[in-house]
Formats: sequence, C-alpha cells, structure tokens
Amino acid sequence: MSKIAQKSLLAIAAITTLITTALTIKFQEREKGLKDVYKKYFPIGVAVTPRELKSEEAGLIQKEFASITPENAMKIGPIHPQENRFFWNDADSIVAFAQRNNLKVRGHTLCWHAQTPRWLFVDTAGKDVSKEVLLKRLHDHIHEVVTRYKGKIYAWDVVNEAIADDSTYLRKSKWYQICGEDFIAKAFEYAHEADPKAVLFYNDYNTEIPAKRDKILKLLKSLLAKKVPIHGVGLQAHWSVSTPSREELEKSIKEFSALGLQVQFTEMDISVYAGRQGGQLIQGQEQVANSTFTPEMEQQQMEKYKMIFDVFRQYRKQITGVTFWNVSDRYTWLNGRGRKNYPLLFDADLQPKKAYWEVVNFSK
Repeated sequence: MSKIAQKSLLAIAAITTLITTALTIKFQEREKGLKDVYKKYFPIGVAVTPRELKSEEAGLIQKEFASITPENAMKIGPIHPQENRFFWNDADSIVAFAQRNNLKVRGHTLCWHAQTPRWLFVDTAGKDVSKEVLLKRLHDHIHEVVTRYKGKIYAWDVVNEAIADDSTYLRKSKWYQICGEDFIAKAFEYAHEADPKAVLFYNDYNTEIPAKRDKILKLLKSLLAKKVPIHGVGLQAHWSVSTPSREELEKSIKEFSALGLQVQFTEMDISVYAGRQGGQLIQGQEQVANSTFTPEMEQQQMEKYKMIFDVFRQYRKQITGVTFWNVSDRYTWLNGRGRKNYPLLFDADLQPKKAYWEVVNFSK
C-alpha cells in the first residue's frame, strides 16, 4: 500500500472517529433533558395545554422540563366565565399532571386586560360597576382560584401587562378606567392573603426596550415602596431572530434584579421573522408568502438562542426560572396570518432542532 493510500485511510479513520465521538456526545446529552442540563442553573419550564398532556408531547414534557405553566386554562375568561360559575377541569388536569410527574407549576394569570369576561366590569344593566364592586370581584376571584391550588402552585403571575406600549404610563384597560392603578397593588395583596407562601410576579413583555423598561421599573419601585407583597418580575421573552441585543438583555437583568426581586423569563420563544415580537405577532409580516423553515432562519435562530442562553448562564445568580411558551413547533401561538412560525427548540415532529444543541452543549 502506498504512503498516499495509507494517509488517506488514516484521514478517513480520524474523521470517522470524530463523527462517532460527536454522535456519542450528542446521544449522551439527549439522554438528559433541558431540566437536567440546567439543574444547577435554574429550572426550565414550558407552557402547556390539557391536550398535550394526553398526547405524545407528554413524554417530551416529562423528559425535558422541570415546571409547567397553563397557557390559557387559568386566565380569568377560561376559568371563571360567569360570575357564579368556574370551569376547573382544564386547570385541574394540568395541576394533577404536574403532581404525578413531580413538576412545579407557575400559575398564569390572575389579573389581565385580555381574556377577561365582560361580566366583571358591568352590572345587570350593562353599566360599569363601581371601583368597590370591581375590587370585590377581583378579591373573590383571586381567593377562589389561589386557594384551590394552595400548596400545589409555587408561583403566580398576579398582574399581567399593565404597562402601556405608547408614551403613557399605565394601559387604559377597564381595570384602570374603573379602579385607577390601585387594582395592581390590591391584586398582589389578595393573592398573598390566599397563599402567603406563593411567589408573586408582575409579568410583562418588551422589557428590553428602554422606555417600557423604565415604566415597569417605576411601577415595581412604587409597589415595593408601599410594601406590597411582590416577589418577582416576569420578563416574557417573546423575542425574534433580530432582538434583543446582548446589551439590551444584560441591562434588563441587571436593573430588575437590582430591585431585590426574583427575575424569571416566563414566556420564551424566538420568532424566525425579524422585528420586535413583544406580546403580539410581529407587525408588517402579513404578506409573508413562504412559511418554510429555511436554512437562513435556522442559522439566525440558532445564533440567537446561543447568545441568550450564554447570557442566562452568566447571570444564573439573578435568574430563578426560564419558561418556554409552548412545547414545540407543532403548535405555537405565533402561527397566524397565513404563515407558520418555528420559534421553539423542538420541531413539529418533537425532535430537537440545531438551536437545542446550542442551548444544551456549553462549556462547564
């Protein structure tokens, strides 16, 4: 055999060894879930629906995640559709699944301007109720829900998205129109009364935009100054391949944690479409003709996930949880307007994407 042939065989053998080693490492990592890889950092959670807990997604949830959040089942509309009627089935099934599988539960959400039934705000004549009546209804709703799951839910998103997106301070919701800003503090007080051990969060999106971040900081400082029982801030993390920047993200973590509050990223997904994601679908994308997950999208998303989790690990002492908003690309709230999004770590076949490996394969 010639020296050239020998060198070729040696090169092939070396490449084969490298490939085999890489596949072995990948297999070993896959034997662990996200919750295992990040066990020494912070819990990794996911938002779920009752349907997913009865399908093949259930196995993926059990393997990969340490906590679950009801995507919709505990919002006021779904769980309390009429004044004297509660619908417990979906929420109960999610909590029962968590208990069977030793998972923590984040409750979501006790007070929000959306998915809230009209009956809360009006009397029998259809006119707005008084501030006193609305606060009593909020009190009763929170006590009923939180008490039912006391000891089973470790944390609650108490007030969701109360800050305005425009130049004003608070969102002009029906809560605000009737109660002023008092409803925010009252919601936290009621939740703390119902379960003194629960960790209570204010939750919002676009927390990396300076103008909105400053308003959220103003609200949190005000609540703390009034001795309101608030323990954490939820940064929703509805992001995209173009936002946030590393600098924006780090500044938000530093400024919110400086308040002495827990910081959790509560609704994480990374849209494959560039732009500010926030709490709505990215604007200006209505005419997207091709909704295929392209190699370019895959690369950009992988790089964004890598950067974000690099930052998360760097600030592990300030972060007490990261929750993905939906399990896989099979179903996500970002699908809409005639296009499909691919914002999560698992594809529609529940297989890990390239971004997943960037998240779990990091230098210790």
